[in-house]
Amino acid sequence: MAAAAKRVPLPATLLANDLLDGDVVFATADGAGTLAWTRDPVLALVATDNAAADRLEAFAAAQLRGNKVVDAYLVDVAIESGSPVPRHFRERFKTLGPSNRPDLGKQAGEGIVAAPKG
Repeated sequence: MAAAAKRVPLPATLLANDLLDGDVVFATADGAGTLAWTRDPVLALVATDNAAADRLEAFAAAQLRGNKVVDAYLVDVAIESGSPVPRHFRERFKTLGPSNRPDLGKQAGEGIVAAPKG
């Protein structure tokens, strides 16, 4: 029997890459609780319990099957100043943009859309 995949520690967010443009996107929820994608990491939905993490994983699976995103996975985060911040370098790096051009990408305020993408 295969062992179940180990889940990242909670709290966690779901991140992926948009299939059409490759940009990093984060799972968020609209006012009605419907899951969607946003490019703004501050708006990322944070799972603090297993039920919420299961919901994010189910959303990721559906979006992967629907060819909306690629490489969707949960990322453990710390809450800093009320916003989720990835604990690991790779994911923190993905939320900012290119390291060789701090004047580009999310770190420069480009491309962050307040409205959920869905």
